[in-house]
Amino acid sequence: MSTKKASLGSTTEVRIGISDSTQELHIECELALDKVIEAVTLALDSGKSLTLTDIRGRQTIIANNKISFVEVGQSEERKVGFASA
Repeated sequence: MSTKKASLGSTTEVRIGISDSTQELHIECELALDKVIEAVTLALDSGKSLTLTDIRGRQTIIANNKISFVEVGQSEERKVGFASA
């Protein structure tokens, strides 16, 4: 069994807090960090929903009035196994 990996470019991790819920959304997308921030800001300022597409092509749509916080950061390559330094 194999899983689709992100392209060789860097990905951006987005963590979104949802009001009235203890759950958070974690989305890994191929958009640049500044483009994600721009999309979030536009959604909050315009009153429209925030739509993000993850690295597997799934779209997530969040109502702007339900967003309590957004944390955005660059993904790091995850190491597997033991490394000797």
